[in-house]
Amino acid sequence: MAALTPDFPAVRACLFDMDGLLLDTEDIYTLCNNIILRECGRPDLPWNIKAQLQGRPGPEAGEIFHTWAQLPIPRAEYIRKNTELQRKHFPSAQPLPGVPDLLKTLRERGVHLALATSSHAANFKLKTSHLKALFSYFPEEQRLLGDDTRIPPGKGKPAPDIYLLALETINNGLRKKGEKEVKREECLVFEDSVPGVEAGRRAGMRVVWCPHPQLLKEYKGREKEVLAGLANGGKDEQVKEVMEEAAVGGEGRGRGWPGRRNDGWAELVKSLEDFPYNRYGIRDA
Repeated sequence: MAALTPDFPAVRACLFDMDGLLLDTEDIYTLCNNIILRECGRPDLPWNIKAQLQGRPGPEAGEIFHTWAQLPIPRAEYIRKNTELQRKHFPSAQPLPGVPDLLKTLRERGVHLALATSSHAANFKLKTSHLKALFSYFPEEQRLLGDDTRIPPGKGKPAPDIYLLALETINNGLRKKGEKEVKREECLVFEDSVPGVEAGRRAGMRVVWCPHPQLLKEYKGREKEVLAGLANGGKDEQVKEVMEEAAVGGEGRGRGWPGRRNDGWAELVKSLEDFPYNRYGIRDA
């Protein structure tokens, strides 16, 4: 089926994941896990498992990891070792290619920015304390972390809640200034993980998927499924009725459903360098 070309409004807000999208921390997570796995005589973390961990809240990702790893040590010892390794390695995290220029350009062009990450506050501090200039593009009140109490238990990615809340933080500020609020279809979500793409789609927002090269290999041949928000367990049949009754940006997208293949709401990019701003109506201020 040919890709649809919906008539989208210009993007007014960009909502960002962090790990593996803004920062190279996904590779650091893998490094720390592999050190422990090797100490325990277990194989390195494969990408078919890694793909299931990305973007999810820590407790949920932990259950998936331990079910696969079957470590011969108590979980408390694993947590202690992993915490020590992360404290050592997270402060070396660096922005991924294109990220500083992307954030700078979006700010200069008047686009509202918010952060929506599954990282909890303690890890966020470890990863970003040495990158204050980079994260200054995100106002404090527009940073949503994984342990934010406003996100209900069990409603982390792939649920849409974190992105809907991120948009609300932007609109709350706009209301206070008497300015026009941003609609969901005026939002662009940047994600590297498959659950994160689904979260953005279910929030009724456009999505840019910029995956790790190894994740892209893992989903070779299923890219359209990922972009529709269906690769994490959704089914086309589940959304057919809702999407048929709703025009682009209509009420159907507010019900937490993903999208359809080739519906034009999501795009795959291999890097955030040379981002196509004009494609999203993001023009010079």
